[in-house]
Amino acid sequence: MRVLLFIAKVWVLDMASVIDELYSVILDRIARRPPNSYTVSLIEKGREYIARKVGEEAIETIIASLTESRDRFVSEVADLIYHLLVLMAINNVSPDDIYKELRRRMK
Repeated sequence: MRVLLFIAKVWVLDMASVIDELYSVILDRIARRPPNSYTVSLIEKGREYIARKVGEEAIETIIASLTESRDRFVSEVADLIYHLLVLMAINNVSPDDIYKELRRRMK
C-alpha cells in the first residue's frame, strides 16, 4: 500500500511539474511574442475568444470521453488543460493558485 501511495505522489508531483513548465512556456510566449506562436495568436484574439476556446475544448473532451478512444480523450484533455492555462495566464492566475484551492477543498 505504501508503495502505491509513493508512486501516486510521484506521479502527481511529475504532473504538477509538467503543468508548471507549460505555464512558464505560455508566460514566456506572452512576454516575447515570437512570430508563428499559437499562444500569441490566442492572446491577440482576446480573453473572450480564449474563454470560448476553453468551452469548445471542454465540449470536445466530454464527447471524446463518451464516444471516442482513450487516446483521443487524452488528446482532448491535453488541449483543454493548455487552453485553461492560457486563460489563467491572462487572468493572472497561476497553477499554484489552483493547487492551493484544491488543497483547501481536500480538508
